[in-house]
Amino acid sequence: MITRFLADITILLGRSLRHTLRSVDTIITTALMPVAMMLLFVYVFGGAIDTGSDSYVNYLLPGILLITVASGIAYTAVRLFTDMKSGVFERFQSMPIVRSSVLWAHVLTSLVANLISLVVVLTVALLIGFSSGAGVLAWLAIAGMLFLFTLALTWIAVIPGLSAKSAEGASAFSYPLIFLPFLSSAFVPTATMPGPVRAFAENQPVTPIVSAIRALMTEQPVGDDIWVALGWCAGILVVAYLFATSAYRRKIS
Repeated sequence: MITRFLADITILLGRSLRHTLRSVDTIITTALMPVAMMLLFVYVFGGAIDTGSDSYVNYLLPGILLITVASGIAYTAVRLFTDMKSGVFERFQSMPIVRSSVLWAHVLTSLVANLISLVVVLTVALLIGFSSGAGVLAWLAIAGMLFLFTLALTWIAVIPGLSAKSAEGASAFSYPLIFLPFLSSAFVPTATMPGPVRAFAENQPVTPIVSAIRALMTEQPVGDDIWVALGWCAGILVVAYLFATSAYRRKIS
């Protein structure tokens, strides 16, 4: 059963990746918005923002990476919606394949597409002055955190991809996720925010994730942020997975 499942995922992942690679402009567009935002904040607003850091791009980058992921998963929802409406899922159901492999192929495609976008953003950050003395273990921890965050948000994207009435509706869910880092420590320290905004910023998932990645990049003590961040990512992943698989079962039943 497991061998068959993996074989089905491999075939369907290849199909999904081929479709994605034929639309390279999608990946470019996904990375372009975070890159433009990073350049805007670094070169226009950065001089007016006091973060206590010598390099604003070093402070800003973790939040930009999360925005990149939030932007990228919108296309996951659209690809899934397109397959649903085109009747591809119905054709797959008539074939001798593990049904859940169709969904997992889309999820893995999202991870690959987002990885490409993250590499593009990180490359631009390096070109404009980002530097880090973090070691291999720290970068592996950062990669793991981004992987878990991307996986959690991808399963969130599956839900509107299965239930939306239009392609626009399938992608619109990502707007609050893109906006969420602006109400966190991604761009400015939470200590500078008004009381109610600060309370929200310090108790939402993006702030500990950003803080943990920033500390790892700058070789600072991570403290409890990494455990809080992992807890948020794992919790979101489990809840999103349960809702997504439930929606999928209703669609194919």
